[in-house]
Amino acid sequence: MRINKFRRIEYVKKNWILLFSVAILAISITACGTVKQNNNVKPTEIIKATNNSENKTETTTTQNISPAVIYTADEGGSITKIDAATNQLLKAIQVDGAVHNVQVSPDGKMVGATVVPSMSGMEGMTEKEDTEGEHSDNGDHEMNGFAYFYDTTTDELIRKVEVGVHPAHIVFTMDGKFVLISNNEGNNVTVLDANNLEAEYTIPTGKGPHGFRVSTDSSFAYVANIGEDTVSVLNLHTMLEERKIKVGSAPVTTGVTSDGKTLIVPLNAENAAAIVDLDSDKVIKVPVGNGPAQVFIPTESKYAIIANQGTEENPSNSISKIDLATNEIIATIETGKGAHGVVVSPDNSKIYVTNMFDNTVTVIDNKTNEVITNISVGKTPNGISITPKR
Repeated sequence: MRINKFRRIEYVKKNWILLFSVAILAISITACGTVKQNNNVKPTEIIKATNNSENKTETTTTQNISPAVIYTADEGGSITKIDAATNQLLKAIQVDGAVHNVQVSPDGKMVGATVVPSMSGMEGMTEKEDTEGEHSDNGDHEMNGFAYFYDTTTDELIRKVEVGVHPAHIVFTMDGKFVLISNNEGNNVTVLDANNLEAEYTIPTGKGPHGFRVSTDSSFAYVANIGEDTVSVLNLHTMLEERKIKVGSAPVTTGVTSDGKTLIVPLNAENAAAIVDLDSDKVIKVPVGNGPAQVFIPTESKYAIIANQGTEENPSNSISKIDLATNEIIATIETGKGAHGVVVSPDNSKIYVTNMFDNTVTVIDNKTNEVITNISVGKTPNGISITPKR
């Protein structure tokens, strides 16, 4: 049952909108019971990728971890740890299933990951009622997935929590109270108590909820519904969907500025990013690269960085940097094939991009927009996260 992110897009398209065609690898609930409930811009010249240091592919078991550690979710069945100071691999944590997304907790002590189990890992899982007679794209009944939580110092598994059908992204709220998991084929979000990792709420969303971010004040979650053209705005005080915003075709994930006023949404089927004024829900679309996937907005909120994945047959290999003051592309930087996940270091000095079809992470200088190196990681790297400043 190894289904990565944009295979997931294909599935949602076939079963929800029958319009969106993305031939890519990647892309109810009650896992714990039902619980409480434009601008035409001209991109700059692509900066050619260079590799200034030798890639290290050996896995080590050292616990001498630098203050900053990068985690990648490898859909081949692992979580890769990278020392951000040296760009060297620290460890590959093996997981029985496709690891789709990762995020480090705000205090840096724990990393969470969403996992779609392998066939061998399905024993004892809860099977979802199939009222429409539909199955997943490999012919199996829809099954609940898991959120895994690891100690960032010891790499030990803290807890494995059953969530909803085909979990996609995982996000910790900045106030340290909750962990949210979007269930792509369950059309809802599971909310866990961040202290005991128990399921507390299930919030219905639109069709095919996928990537999302939470506002800095931990009041709202903005969930991209890849099976329709909307973003669900979830109120984390009432634990209800407050409204939906129409953004465009095949929204993959979201990013929100630190002031909570602007939302950025990559539109995979439009090769564009939607820029949404959250006061008025007005949308401006900015052309980016082919098949945009994830977005990251650094803490100073000057730029939005979009990873352009393309398809497996026609992979894209770039990120687009959008100036949020002008809504214009100010840089297009070459990465590896299938740029997918993106994160920026806490000091805003480096950009890290997972390349799904190269099995690498590209490291970029955020000031000069030059590629520093490419790091070999696990198979089909998807989501990416980095430990915060301590």
